[in-house]
Amino acid sequence: MKYLLLSVSFLFLFSCSGGGNETKKRKIIPVKKVAEATTPTSVKVELVTSIDLGEIDTKLAAEGKESYKRNCTSCHKLGKKLIGPALKGVTERRKPEWIINMIMHPDYMTTHDPIAKKLLEEYVAPMANQSISKSEARSILEFLRTNK
Repeated sequence: MKYLLLSVSFLFLFSCSGGGNETKKRKIIPVKKVAEATTPTSVKVELVTSIDLGEIDTKLAAEGKESYKRNCTSCHKLGKKLIGPALKGVTERRKPEWIINMIMHPDYMTTHDPIAKKLLEEYVAPMANQSISKSEARSILEFLRTNK
């Protein structure tokens, strides 16, 4: 009984608004307005339009393997689907420019490229943008070329 009386007292105490009938007016900021104010309207994206591949550069592929381990393996495996698609043979399914652009600009690609949009629908989770440089993306591509 003692605890019940104590509980009711606390409820009464915390439910009181301070004694007056005046209501405090709060300024409500719509989420859309906040998002418009804090989101940049245009982000410059420099897409790769052509790549001269030539023979596989084993030194570059070794660098790409390390970058792949560091940046890609939490979502991609070579031989099986994970959070993202399996990447073994990706160089036979996609153009090298597409692969480079997807590595460097996944946000842009999933909103503008039809293949990337379809992949996003299939895998649901968007590819994380890890701010990978063009040279690092190129080395990852070279590593992927060795995994057909």
